[in-house]
Amino acid sequence: MRENRKIRVFLLDDHEVVRRGVHELLSVEGDIEVVGEAGTAADALVRIPATRPDVAVLDVRLPDGSGVEVCREIRSRDDTVGCLMLTSFADDEALFAAVVAGASGYLLKAVRGDELLSAVRAVAAGKSLLDPVATARVRERMRDGGGGAEDDERLTRLTAQERRILELIGEGLTNRQIGGQLHLAEKTIKNYVSSLLAKLGMQRRSQAAAYVARMQAGKQ
Repeated sequence: MRENRKIRVFLLDDHEVVRRGVHELLSVEGDIEVVGEAGTAADALVRIPATRPDVAVLDVRLPDGSGVEVCREIRSRDDTVGCLMLTSFADDEALFAAVVAGASGYLLKAVRGDELLSAVRAVAAGKSLLDPVATARVRERMRDGGGGAEDDERLTRLTAQERRILELIGEGLTNRQIGGQLHLAEKTIKNYVSSLLAKLGMQRRSQAAAYVARMQAGKQ
């Protein structure tokens, strides 16, 4: 598949020591090339499109946002970039949000070097490293979060098109992918998403995805 080309990797972490360590770990590998780094979400959103990596290794918690938000934004622009989330904390909500954002993997920073290398190569090859058991646990937790009459009432505020887009968000599709399915421009989908989030009283796409998960769980 990529016999004659190195795997291009971008690193996002607000701790320089961590970035340097991961950079050195990856750079000694003959098949991997680190093409860029950033310490903030804002920087990453500028540099990742410019460097065109195969894999973006993203810290989840950042001073100006979240690596999950970076993943969602980058994947909505270019879904050929594989996102590997790297975090110090085992967090079910962040894991679920990463799944919804289109991440291919979610690793703790306590991971061994050889495991990180294997993960980068797997994501570059188009594989998913997300543990089905872990994601099932997340969905179970979302189910326990509730649902019910209030949710049903909020759903009635949406148009038919907004409901369809909400369902596709729940399936983990990016704005670009939703636009492809519905034959609408990506910018149009973005406007629909903003509208449906406002009607549901939500600020983030991950909240909408969790809402869908609760509704689906309630029907089982």
